[in-house]
This record gives sequence, C-alpha cells and structure tokens, in this order.
Amino acid sequence: LPGLWQGESRREELVRQALTAREFFRRDEQYVLVNAEVLIVDEFTGRVMPGRKWREGLHQAVEAKEGLAPTAPTETLSRLSFQRFFRLFERLSGMTGTAREAADEFWRIYKLPVVPIPTNRPCVRQVRRVPMFRTQTERWDAVEALVVELHSRGVPVLVGTRSVLASERLAFRLEGRQLPFRLLNAVRNQEEAQIVAEAGLPGHITIATNMAGRGTDIKLGKGVPEAGGLHVIATEYHEAGRIDRQLYGRCARKGDPG
Repeated sequence: LPGLWQGESRREELVRQALTAREFFRRDEQYVLVNAEVLIVDEFTGRVMPGRKWREGLHQAVEAKEGLAPTAPTETLSRLSFQRFFRLFERLSGMTGTAREAADEFWRIYKLPVVPIPTNRPCVRQVRRVPMFRTQTERWDAVEALVVELHSRGVPVLVGTRSVLASERLAFRLEGRQLPFRLLNAVRNQEEAQIVAEAGLPGHITIATNMAGRGTDIKLGKGVPEAGGLHVIATEYHEAGRIDRQLYGRCARKGDPG
C-alpha cells in the first residue's frame, strides 16, 4: 500500500486496534450481533446504539473478528461535547434522582445550582451488607440460591447485571431450576416498560441489565408490602456508582418497603 500506510506508526496503530478488538471487546458485553450487524451497547444504559460506530477502524476490526464483511468507515466532519451542546441553550434546567452527588460539576460547567427536594414519604429501604466471593461461580451460586429462596416466599425479585452475557447466563441457571422469569437486556428489549412495571407482582422474577426500565414506576402487588416489598439484587458494581444507585432506586419507592 502506498503513502500513509507504509509509515511505521500507522502499522503500529493498525496492530493495536486489532489487538484491542480481539482482547478487550467481547460479544454481549461491549456489543451485540443483530442480523449480522455489530451494534454497540451503551455501558451506562445497557441499550444498543444503532448507527453508532467506533472510530479509527476499531469497528471494522470487531466485524472482522466476528467473520463479517467490514462496513465502510464513517467520516467525522465535526464534534461537539454534551457539555458544550447544552451550554448553547439560553435557559437550562432539569430533574433527576442522582444529581446531588454531581452538584459541583453542574455548577462548574453550567452554573446551575442543585436543589434537593425532600421525599413525600420517608424512605424505608433496607440496604443489605455486601457479600464478597472468591470466584464468579460462588457469586452466581449465591445469587441463584437467593432468587430461589425469595421466589418460594412470593417475594418479587429484580436482578441487575452489568452485561447481556451475564443476564443470559443467569437466565440459563433459572431455566434449569424451572423458574418463571422475564429477561430484559439490549437484545431482548421488547415491552420494556411493561416488563418492569410488572416486576413488583408476587413471585415475579425479572432479570435486567442496567437499563432496568428507568422512569417506569413499579407498583407492588397484593400482599407484597407485607412480604417486605420488591427485592433488588445488584450482582456487581458498575464503574459509576450513580448507575448502582439508580438500580437500588427501583425498590422502596414512595414509602414502600423494599
């Protein structure tokens, strides 16, 4: 190949991208395959991002790894950060349940103060201690045993996982136990709002990546408050603690137990 491609630094870059695609990008974690197409999974929301591609040949390297014909690379004409984009608005405001911890950032970037609004009813959520395990097998054995025990008492369970792969593996375990469950992830995301809304019914088991139907209210079924409310299981920490707290916030809403 002529010109640019003969440079040593360019060859190193191509090898580095190939190694990155092979070693650090895993199917059903950073991306999924849908209709022979590589779709990026947002690590914070757990949702697929159709139309988005990794830059500088990385996306094509992942396609090659999966045995697909590499697609044409996209060309970046201009870039704009979220911070700069939102500063273009004359008036700016918002509401979120996890803004307080980022109050300094909101003021530094947008000159927006954060005003905490007290809850209508006291929060009675019980946060259990965090167990530690030596191996992943021990951890998933403990998660499976806890789900079985709670289901036997009619307690609804929402299990949060970090990746599509982890959610599918847990689903396989519960299938072996012949337990009924609903699965929600980047690949199986139909009727997301309905699945999450029904997560508080007696005995329901819901497995979800960190998308977890945020914005959907989970109403508790008959007899569930007396049984302790919805039980949320976070199977592992996320890099951003805010994502974990959003998952915890699925239970014990509006003064309910959980």
